Amino acid sequence: MIAAGLLDAAAMPYAPLIGAAALMRCAFYRADLRPVGERLLARTRAHPDDANAWLDASFVLQLLGQRETGLDMQRHALALRSVYALPAPARTPALHLLVLMGPGDFMANTPIEFLLQTSSIAATVQYVTPDLPLPEQVPGHDVLFVAIAQCDANAPLLRDVAQMLEGWPRPVVNRPERIARLSRDGACAQLDGVTGTLVPRTVRMGRAAAMQLTDAAFPLIVRPVDSHAGTDLQKVDDGAALRDYLAAQPASEFYLAPFVDYAGPDGQFRKYRIVLVDGKLFICHLAISSHWMVHYLNAGMDDSAAKRAEEAAGMAAFDDGFARRHAAALAEIDARIGLSYLGIDCAETRDGRLLIFEVDNAMVVHAMDDPGRYPYKKPVMDKVFGAFEAMLLSRCDQHPHVPGDDRRLAE
Repeated sequence: MIAAGLLDAAAMPYAPLIGAAALMRCAFYRADLRPVGERLLARTRAHPDDANAWLDASFVLQLLGQRETGLDMQRHALALRSVYALPAPARTPALHLLVLMGPGDFMANTPIEFLLQTSSIAATVQYVTPDLPLPEQVPGHDVLFVAIAQCDANAPLLRDVAQMLEGWPRPVVNRPERIARLSRDGACAQLDGVTGTLVPRTVRMGRAAAMQLTDAAFPLIVRPVDSHAGTDLQKVDDGAALRDYLAAQPASEFYLAPFVDYAGPDGQFRKYRIVLVDGKLFICHLAISSHWMVHYLNAGMDDSAAKRAEEAAGMAAFDDGFARRHAAALAEIDARIGLSYLGIDCAETRDGRLLIFEVDNAMVVHAMDDPGRYPYKKPVMDKVFGAFEAMLLSRCDQHPHVPGDDRRLAE
């Protein structure tokens, strides 16, 4: 069931942006987004210059599984306009944030709307794309946040944005040159040798090289370069299985890493999603599954009171348990990666080491779970959102504005 207000907003010409977070929340609760999409598409036909309608429609189509059509609509929106105001903050704005984003799907940028939903921060998105010149002026702001995620397609964009931000007259959070080093093999190299961790050696290989691996290398996990969320991720136990996998994949390059059996004594696999905000550690979820490839939505958390009870207990004991056990390792990871906001998917091995799956600036963290079933989640996520807001506010306190070269900032 879609709220009437959302349907009205979708139909109103030149209405403010509905935004990805509100639409994703509807999809999360399995609401039928087709009526919203139909109204947005009608708006684009009646008002072809209504960029907000095009961008919101692109979100809806992606959520309905029409990814390529949605991205086509996004390209049209960005050709009309590159600057978008995010939905107004929950409270009187205490800070104006400019977010640099690149084109792409929901995993192409830090999902900033979820992080700001309870904040007093007004945010504007400036889209930048690899095929267009960087803007000569951007909206005025107190702090700039780079949300662009690492991928092959974004490598030139991150390089150009890094040059653009040299000597920037406002504080910059999450420097693009550091984001550019977050490829799976790049992050693995950066974290090599961190005490108390297990970071499986990830290697990027072309198809021909992968076909030559000997059985001594197995078992392996393999995925196409730039794939996420377990898409086309597979465990292969020998060369024949790898060759079958490669034959079924259109990609030309892959990431391969040794498979680590991290099951607990009960045979269950436990994956933590945590974030570091200004070096402080927060838990976002603990997913428990009988399968090694753990994703929160397919781990059966909704259907198991026992799993939810374990997650609630793990969250309650997190600061004095997990965070304390791995404090030294995570402090070193924070120092090596050097981002003020960073997501980490990880687990614990049976011998007590921190097993790192991925470090990324664009992991989805949210507070959308049903409060009736997950009453323990909202207070935990409020801590994350509060820390993120405090981090941005602190940048203004640490770097007060000094009049100077503001030629790149619009009034």
